[in-house]
Amino acid sequence: MTDTAGVIGLGIMGGAFARLMVDGGVYVVGYDTSIDALEAARAAGVETMGSSAAVAEKADVIMASLPSPAALIAVAEEIAASCASGCVVVEASTLTLADKQKAHDILAAAGHTLLDCPVSGTGQQAQNGDLAVFTSGDQKAVEKAIPVIEKFSRENKYCGEFGNGSRMKFVANHLVTIHNTAAAEAMVLGMKSGLDPHLIFDVISTSAATSRMFQVRGKMMADANYDDVGMSNRLYQKDLDIITSFASDVHCPVNLLAASVQSYRATIDQGLAEKDTAAVCAVLEDQARVKR
Repeated sequence: MTDTAGVIGLGIMGGAFARLMVDGGVYVVGYDTSIDALEAARAAGVETMGSSAAVAEKADVIMASLPSPAALIAVAEEIAASCASGCVVVEASTLTLADKQKAHDILAAAGHTLLDCPVSGTGQQAQNGDLAVFTSGDQKAVEKAIPVIEKFSRENKYCGEFGNGSRMKFVANHLVTIHNTAAAEAMVLGMKSGLDPHLIFDVISTSAATSRMFQVRGKMMADANYDDVGMSNRLYQKDLDIITSFASDVHCPVNLLAASVQSYRATIDQGLAEKDTAAVCAVLEDQARVKR
């Protein structure tokens, strides 16, 4: 077990990683471009640094939770140019395979190892360590990172060669997208027929018809309150684009996904961009003319 680990990107997910790692007895150094994120991390016991390079120079296992390809490439270039040597960088975001491969090659040229290890779970689940991690890449490097990953996740699965973690995450997000829409549509169907939304949630969440998404987001739908954001509709548009493009690249029809995507796109038009993705329920309520 490494004595010191790093986290680069201290937002909703990365901030949860860092806090749970500290709680698990790991000395954590971290960096983010956001002053608010740095302050929250310090309050959780993280030693905050002034750059990604500074994190790499103090930690040999580094979690990276970054919002965009540009951010990942910038971090990879900074670590590659630093004085650090032999770092294992665990990339946990949902990005394209091409972007992750580019970062992998930048780091490999400087003697570092990038692992492709996206996480499955919402921001709320991350706060409780209720995440699954799909690890992929160099197996020895994965073994080195596992003790750190175990601090903030309930399970991790090794998926094989670099890139397979992302492929598995695309499959998982395909299901999450459809299950969330199905939960919302079922909730709206029940309300339109005259059932109380809280009764729907109480009954269905423990029935054979339930899903993890219904359990996680059904209460938000019943309350019609989407302010506790685990994943915003604005950010999820990126994930939808990646999954749709991936399916196209492998020439696989995804008809249920395509139908579900329309509701997520509509959240932007209806001013729900910064609300949780459970707000697809509000879109479907509007279409069904449900009156609460």
